[in-house]
Amino acid sequence: MKNELSVFVPSHITGFFEIIQNSNPLLKGSKGAGITLDEGVVTNTKIKDGNGNIIINVNNKEDSLNTISKKTVKIILDRYNVNIQDYDIYINHDSKLPIGAGFGTSAAFALGISFTLPKLMGINISFKEAGEIAHLAEISQSSGLGDVISEMFGGCVIRLNEGSPVKGIIDKIPITKPIYVITKTIGLLETKDIIENPIHQKHINQSGSILLNRLINNPSISNFMKLSRKFANDTQLISKEIAEIINILDEETLGASMAMLGNTAFALSYSPDTTIDNPIITKINTKGIEYK
Repeated sequence: MKNELSVFVPSHITGFFEIIQNSNPLLKGSKGAGITLDEGVVTNTKIKDGNGNIIINVNNKEDSLNTISKKTVKIILDRYNVNIQDYDIYINHDSKLPIGAGFGTSAAFALGISFTLPKLMGINISFKEAGEIAHLAEISQSSGLGDVISEMFGGCVIRLNEGSPVKGIIDKIPITKPIYVITKTIGLLETKDIIENPIHQKHINQSGSILLNRLINNPSISNFMKLSRKFANDTQLISKEIAEIINILDEETLGASMAMLGNTAFALSYSPDTTIDNPIITKINTKGIEYK
């Protein structure tokens, strides 16, 4: 049995979405569209002889708020009836992006574990089954609705049908040349507070369903950004500070909007140049999950 494995999961920024409720977590999720980034999370998982300890770190430090990783491990152990009393599990997520700022890091944490831990335990599961585990963890924690399937496949992803990666259906906008993603984060935003709020749900769904059809009819990067900006305005989630950054980026790039959901402005451009102070600049990722 192999005792160590690492995987890279790209981060994901949602431009717009529609919440689809269902009592079955495998069918609950969202439709919408977003982009994955070349910057993301590298998860390293190790199994050693031990006494059943599970140690989970973020950037080599314990993070008590990282409930998504603990939930993912529990789902795996319960689902496959695994007894780890003779082993210790060590998991470290390495991320340079801010957590809780609209980059889909919780989904990346869950995927990092679901794509490494079962393999290390000698459990044979499929690509989409590993994604399903991460989806179940996300839904249980209300930390995301559509990041998992997007991060698995990479690119500018259009989520046509909600649910786990086994049930969900996606399409992509072809990326023919490198596109830079320019982001600026000014704070955190709790996803759960938005997606579980009935008023926010109403605004999100009224706008999201209409915009998805418009993107399907004209699947281009420029239209994606245009519709993302409209969604941010329609849902009234943009703060004054984010709006000011978006307006500057909009003049310099192919378009700018707010990451859903986070206090982060993002823009797409064929150039990395910007007048915004201290941005994070990366590119659209087109490969999805990759083992290291």
